[in-house]
Amino acid sequence: MAHPYEAGLEQRDANYVPLTPIDFIVRAAEVYGERLAVVHGDVRRTWRETYARTRRLASALAHAGIGRGDTVAALLPNIPAMVEAHFGVPMAGAVLNTLNTRLDAATMLFMLRHGEAKALIVDTEYAALAQRAALEIPGLKIISVADIAPADPGYFPNAIDYETFLEGGDPAFEWIPPASEWDAIALNYTSGTTGDPKGVVYHHRGACVTAVSNILEWDMPKHAVYLWTLPLFHCNGWCFAWTVAARAGVNVCLRKFDAKLVFDLIRREGITHYCGAPIVQAALADAPAEYREGIAHTVRTMVAGAPPAPAVIAKMQAIGVELTHVYGLTEVYGPAAVCAVQEHWKSLDADEQARLAARQGVRYHLQSGLSVRDAETMEPVPNDGQTLGEIMFRGNICMKGYLKNERATEDAFRGGWFHTGDLGVMTPDGYVRITDRSKDVIISGGENISSIEVEDTLYRHPAVALAAVVAMPDAKWGEVPCAFVELRPGANATAEEIIAHCRQFLAHYKVPRVVQFGELPRTATGKIQKYELRAKVGSQSAIDLSGATAAKRPS
Repeated sequence: MAHPYEAGLEQRDANYVPLTPIDFIVRAAEVYGERLAVVHGDVRRTWRETYARTRRLASALAHAGIGRGDTVAALLPNIPAMVEAHFGVPMAGAVLNTLNTRLDAATMLFMLRHGEAKALIVDTEYAALAQRAALEIPGLKIISVADIAPADPGYFPNAIDYETFLEGGDPAFEWIPPASEWDAIALNYTSGTTGDPKGVVYHHRGACVTAVSNILEWDMPKHAVYLWTLPLFHCNGWCFAWTVAARAGVNVCLRKFDAKLVFDLIRREGITHYCGAPIVQAALADAPAEYREGIAHTVRTMVAGAPPAPAVIAKMQAIGVELTHVYGLTEVYGPAAVCAVQEHWKSLDADEQARLAARQGVRYHLQSGLSVRDAETMEPVPNDGQTLGEIMFRGNICMKGYLKNERATEDAFRGGWFHTGDLGVMTPDGYVRITDRSKDVIISGGENISSIEVEDTLYRHPAVALAAVVAMPDAKWGEVPCAFVELRPGANATAEEIIAHCRQFLAHYKVPRVVQFGELPRTATGKIQKYELRAKVGSQSAIDLSGATAAKRPS
């Protein structure tokens, strides 16, 4: 006998529709069609116009034979075509694969092949890659976007211009809703620093709930004006293309980051929100005061990755920027945890507020779980702020899995949780704090040293803009900390001064033995590439590092 809450109460078309972020642009066009949606130089388009263009794109892709389950790659800066692709491609039933514009050609070609891309929407700036892709991948349709320069026929002999492609599409195209929320919407590749990149597959449900969670974490109002400082190729811009549509906000495009241009846009367009890596935040905090003249309103920013140094946080607050620290990975759609600020923190001194705000925090509203657990037993660690475990997520804000890699997928989801590979602790107030990546822990003389703890100390020095600490081989101790430091513009510091500073806050065995100055290698999203630094210290003598000074570790 059927349960009374089941009999005759089935899912049906009238009461169940699969969640998808595509619908956000439909509502924006229906309700706020005449409001501004996209700004890019002289280009200013409304939501009604933008929706029509995305439908044209979907229609044109369908006419080209691209449909459900096909991959469409995009190699584009943060320009209107990239925003449109986040709607037009899935409207055709296809899967959007945004490519990191700073990758080498061989890696991009691997991604195009592995993802079985049927089309590549590519800015003319990347002509050489487009030409090579067309030659090496037969049948790949090239759609060229002439944002700042027309397509050179020598590089794009068989390509079709993006605007011409759209003209062949129907602005009233009946787009294809996902048959299931579990349908793939996007493909994003991990960095692949220890092998081939892994293809992370997003589903419509996850993209939709992440977009809504972004609104909830930020208390993001209707018609927010969002500046695209964060690359849209990075976790689909943390799903903010869909978030902005849900709020019928304004996408202010930014082809290339420039601190002065950012402040000009904040002033001219009334920017209310932007996201950025620590390097972006530091560049804005350190910008000349004249760049900020005439900006009187509060701007809200999200930062992920290493938390900004307290000095940067203070500078941001001083110039009217309210900072929210978030945490996540490609596999969880970008940020899936937030350091939710508590009211009583405001009564604490600035350093303590900065320390609390630098934690990775608590789960996103629509993420089911965030935990620190023993990776073997899967038991949660105590909330003592001391016991190490692996940080794990579970819930709708988790990928479908890795494309064509069942073994890696099963390993990532073992025990019913997504394993991040980050080591951390759970604090007494229930906040997660990262201590290190498992591969970044330095084991010196049998003692575990958190590279993040040492880096946090380095960031407390007023001259330090960026810092990274890696293990350096040592004949006596096995390995010791080596610090790489990038100084703030106009700042000066010696290795001895940096080491003396660290000794004020760290146990002696945790103090860097070597300090090397210079520009740190980083990805397009601002993450420091530690594997390059590891390779550097692994191939050179500890005492022969150029520009470095060694300090004795006490026995």
